[in-house]
Amino acid sequence: MVSLKHFVSVENLGETEVMALLKRAQEFKAGKQLELSQPVYAVNMFFENSTRTHTSFEMAESKLGLKELAFNPAQSSVNKGESLYDTLLTMDALGVDLAVIRHSKDNYYQELIDLKADQYLNLGIINAGDGSGQHPSQSLLDMLTIYEEFGHFAGLKVAIIGDITNSRVAKSNMQLLTRLGAKVYFSGPKYWYSHEFDSYGQYLDVDELLPRMDVVMLLRVQHERHAGDQNEAGFSAAAYHEKYGLNQARYAKLKPQAIIMHPGPINRDVEWASELVEADKSRFYQQMQNGVFIRMAMIEAVMRGRKLGGLN
Repeated sequence: MVSLKHFVSVENLGETEVMALLKRAQEFKAGKQLELSQPVYAVNMFFENSTRTHTSFEMAESKLGLKELAFNPAQSSVNKGESLYDTLLTMDALGVDLAVIRHSKDNYYQELIDLKADQYLNLGIINAGDGSGQHPSQSLLDMLTIYEEFGHFAGLKVAIIGDITNSRVAKSNMQLLTRLGAKVYFSGPKYWYSHEFDSYGQYLDVDELLPRMDVVMLLRVQHERHAGDQNEAGFSAAAYHEKYGLNQARYAKLKPQAIIMHPGPINRDVEWASELVEADKSRFYQQMQNGVFIRMAMIEAVMRGRKLGGLN
């Protein structure tokens, strides 16, 4: 069993830990249930909009038997200038055991888990996405979806296509896929690609790339993160779809066993033709299903690391 004090990144997960989490998620998917001898209280603090991740964590907590406290950032003291630390200190004082947090600041969690001796925060933190940094739960549900499909990672060719620089999903996935033995490739607008990613894979033209891939990961164009980007002003959905999007012609060139993935939300007819979102090769629905079970595994790992609910 994986045991962690916090779950904030995939950077420090080894292959053994990743595979243990995937197999535990599969057990939960098959109906495995936890027996808690003590109540465990969780709060979901989403300072950015979310449908899939937020609701998925709520469902995961419910299936595990946790008690969830309601939190609405629009009505919280954060709007009065309260720091994230002090908000969490309040939750801790009230008896919250786990805080699932999505925040616009990269690495927001670092100052919370690296506290000095004269500070204290006794609850576990699970990162539900930090700025353009990490998205560990999305990355792991993607790994689960791929593993269910192929049964392995070694040698699989995986393309990550789109707004890569601004995507926390892309960063988490390129790290894990490389660690697990897959071969990563990139495509999309070059102005949304950074050479810092060269160590993980090769950038190629989308039409050269697609016929060779086992897995195609499409990324949402993240307009909300493009402030000051000169390319945003001239953005055209139709032009993007024509140059980089997965249309019928490109779909027809995919390998027979290839699958298509997307973290959501989808900009239909931008990165993905609307009529193909539920095509035979699409695994978008399965990704959303798998999100519940991998988040159950993540939550359990932190509960075990903190000996919550009577777990060791």
